[in-house]
Amino acid sequence: MARDTKRDPKKKGEKREKRPMRKKKCKFCLDRVTHIDYKDERRVRRFMTDRGKITPRRITGTCAKHQRMLAAAVKRARLIALVPYVREYYR
Repeated sequence: MARDTKRDPKKKGEKREKRPMRKKKCKFCLDRVTHIDYKDERRVRRFMTDRGKITPRRITGTCAKHQRMLAAAVKRARLIALVPYVREYYR
């Protein structure tokens, strides 16, 4: 019986080959959004973590231009108390 040249990735201490992740598309570019409104609470909350932090670009897939606009919208929404800075539980 011939030996298999590829090793079994399930063995202890060995890692599988990782395939490159498909690049995410910017949701704002797909919708052709020119301005992110801070009063649109649902859209702003979608790009925040449960603790109230702004989710980074590498996770959401937004482009740099829209990420800057999103960050400004989140900060404005926090300032006028549409969105909390942190959850009630963590205060």
